[in-house]
Amino acid sequence: MQGHSYFRSFSILFILVCTCTMVGCSSSPTHAPWVELIQRVPFQTALVQNHRMAYLDIGKGAPVILIHGFGGSMWHWEYQYHPLAQTHRVLIPDLIGSGLSDKPEANYSPEQVLNYFLAFMDTLEIEQATLIGNSMGAAIAMAMALDHPARVAQLVLISGFPAEVQASVALPQFQKFFQHRPPLWLASMGNQMAGRGTTARFLKDIVYRSELISPAVIERSFHNRQQEGLLAPLYSLLEHMDSWDKRYGQRLANISHPTLLLWGDQDPVFPLGVGKQVQAMLPNAEWHSIPEAGHLPQWEQPQLVNSHILSFLERGL
Repeated sequence: MQGHSYFRSFSILFILVCTCTMVGCSSSPTHAPWVELIQRVPFQTALVQNHRMAYLDIGKGAPVILIHGFGGSMWHWEYQYHPLAQTHRVLIPDLIGSGLSDKPEANYSPEQVLNYFLAFMDTLEIEQATLIGNSMGAAIAMAMALDHPARVAQLVLISGFPAEVQASVALPQFQKFFQHRPPLWLASMGNQMAGRGTTARFLKDIVYRSELISPAVIERSFHNRQQEGLLAPLYSLLEHMDSWDKRYGQRLANISHPTLLLWGDQDPVFPLGVGKQVQAMLPNAEWHSIPEAGHLPQWEQPQLVNSHILSFLERGL
């Protein structure tokens, strides 16, 4: 019975990973010098607090930084990369512990994750930027606005981030995983054993428009979740989730920056009602629900999301 419980808990972790790695790419000890977006795009690297951080950098103008969510990567923004770069400098990092960036054994508390992000901006000499975050990426953007308000011009928050995370998650299996995680070694073993069919089933639990989950997307997600060292940072992030609630969640009303809040109307992770609660806490939030979209509306409905973002950015010039 205990083995069955651990396998069930691993399956829940796999859903969480797939939520944010669905548009990832194959990994190997030596990465190719490009990322697979709609087309191959060369990426750059920077040394951030002695760790290698991968990022995309395109366009000219006021900088915007696109921040992926839990276990995610820069590929989440493949449909925003070129459209936003027509008027802005667009930077899309893989956060430390994710994607093509280093995954050091570290304490991934909200404070440390924020320190990494701030060091990224300092390394690239970006004094101020509009921050666009999805899910946990929205949490980083919010935390920046609270702790370093002068570094943030505007906020675009997509499907995140509630004041009380665990209480806001709708999927029962996610709730169970918060309370009963298997040992890291067992989760790592199970992660290597799960096949592409498992990948496809879990993606369809997260993405509303299941027709978008093509064989290519499944293949990219399958390889991305097998990256060496991926699970340890995710475990650490989850272990510190209460710190978000205590340090930042109850302070959301103190965010005074102009904010665009976008939410998938079929989001199975944080339902639409959670988004309205976030809106009520933000004094300067413009709200739009995105029809027929789950937890990654910028990927499921990119044209509509891009139009909202570009209009918001134009008004902020």
